[in-house]
Amino acid sequence: MTKDVDMCEELCTHEENINQVKNNALVEKEILGLSEIFKALGDPTRIRILYALTQSELCVCDLVDILAMTQSAISHQLRTLRNLRLVKYRKEGKKVFYSLDDEHIINFLTQGLAHIRHN
Repeated sequence: MTKDVDMCEELCTHEENINQVKNNALVEKEILGLSEIFKALGDPTRIRILYALTQSELCVCDLVDILAMTQSAISHQLRTLRNLRLVKYRKEGKKVFYSLDDEHIINFLTQGLAHIRHN
């Protein structure tokens, strides 16, 4: 019979660790915000858009070409990313250019890629 490595073999608690975690707990607003971001990042198209934007600021037409999708589909995904403040946009005449909202997004993507590429 193999032991279940996911469970302690005896019941114990570590008060110092418990108190540290409780004292640094996330507030509900933070939990919901993170949940929404992770939910948005669960979509492969949104990941592809974000990764493309790590390379360069791009207009919607560029993203349509890069991802081989319709402008409507890209715009829908960008709206979700914009509402979560993961991307920002600027208008130049009739064109709309998108970029990542800030360095946090670049760092998040870079760290995630480093993690999955790590042996």
